[in-house]
Amino acid sequence: MNKRKYILLTVTMLLIGSVAGLLTQLQAHQRLGQAGVKTRPLPESRNVEVVLPERVLDYSSEPIELAAIVTNTLPSDTSYGQRLYKGSDGFEIALNAVLMGTDRTSLHKPQFCLAGQGWNIDQTGSTDSQIHMERPCSYDLPVARLLSTKQFSVNGQNIVKRGVYVYYYIADGQISAGTLGFERMWLMARELMKTGVLQRWAYISYFSICDPGQEEATFERMKQFIAASAPEFQLTPQAPATALSSR
Repeated sequence: MNKRKYILLTVTMLLIGSVAGLLTQLQAHQRLGQAGVKTRPLPESRNVEVVLPERVLDYSSEPIELAAIVTNTLPSDTSYGQRLYKGSDGFEIALNAVLMGTDRTSLHKPQFCLAGQGWNIDQTGSTDSQIHMERPCSYDLPVARLLSTKQFSVNGQNIVKRGVYVYYYIADGQISAGTLGFERMWLMARELMKTGVLQRWAYISYFSICDPGQEEATFERMKQFIAASAPEFQLTPQAPATALSSR
């Protein structure tokens, strides 16, 4: 029995050492892949800005200033793009892009952000979905949709609002969506093992606030906005159609 334990311990230590050596070798030789979104350099910075369109359909927009809690929490080589869009009827959509650098922890779960802003996520209303796109080719964009609730105090009265949050991840030649995010992590690990390239994923999110009961109508408007805006800043897919996945 003691001999068997010794053999198992030896094999385990060898496996741990081999895996550690492999990870060290991969990290030493990895190179960062291309982004799947349009970017431009920022002056006096190694980071870039994700270039979002100023106008989409009948929506005008203005840039959103990055919150200190975001820049102080995420890795220093994280790049961003944020704009608030307002339609002619007052309907608003916030578009946010977070582009990772060499530190993959830039890509955090949106559930943490929403909860940190006081939104309570409705698990039963959160689903995976698809949005049909016509540009730059015909394909179905995989997205995850989260529904949430928050109370606001207006003139001493509590008002309940609903939040519709739509997000997905995009890299060079890849798009992935899902509330669990397992597929994106698998794709990243596979590419790193096969080629030594660390895929440079961007986390794309759209957020709109509505009255209770208006969630589906709001989502339909967001789908139209996404179909019009995403081709303006995404580099993936390229025509002809690129193989996409939704997990």
